Amino acid sequence: MDLRKLKTLIDLVADSGIAELEITEGEGKVRIVKFSQTTAVAAPVAVAPVQAAAVPGAAAPAEPAAPVVQGHQVKAPMVGTFYRAPNPNSPSFVEVGQSVKEGEPLCIIEAMKLLNEIEADKSGVIKEILVENGEPVEYGQPLFIIA
Repeated sequence: MDLRKLKTLIDLVADSGIAELEITEGEGKVRIVKFSQTTAVAAPVAVAPVQAAAVPGAAAPAEPAAPVVQGHQVKAPMVGTFYRAPNPNSPSFVEVGQSVKEGEPLCIIEAMKLLNEIEADKSGVIKEILVENGEPVEYGQPLFIIA
């Protein structure tokens, strides 16, 4: 299955009420599953009050708020494995603080043995890299912050 067909299927699932799609074409098989980000965010919020109530009389430790980085998010256009460099012996495509122009390569996502170069969709400075090298990524997952 070529990359254009795969992208079309991903867009179909993202734009519809379908939660899961599985297609078999010849010997190839593709399964696309849509995850709701609101579920992932709501779970920790519901757990926090229960933990605080479990220890009456004890002062809750003050946790510093995670810094919110303002800027444009570059999101994964597909499910796959994230790589910061074209091969293990090469330097990373980009580093934090580096200026990038629209269309410059930022990383590679390997999907179904295909290496897909992900390009910057906006010019700016890389403020944060949100994924570690070799980690699996989901469709729509933020990868970089560009300011």
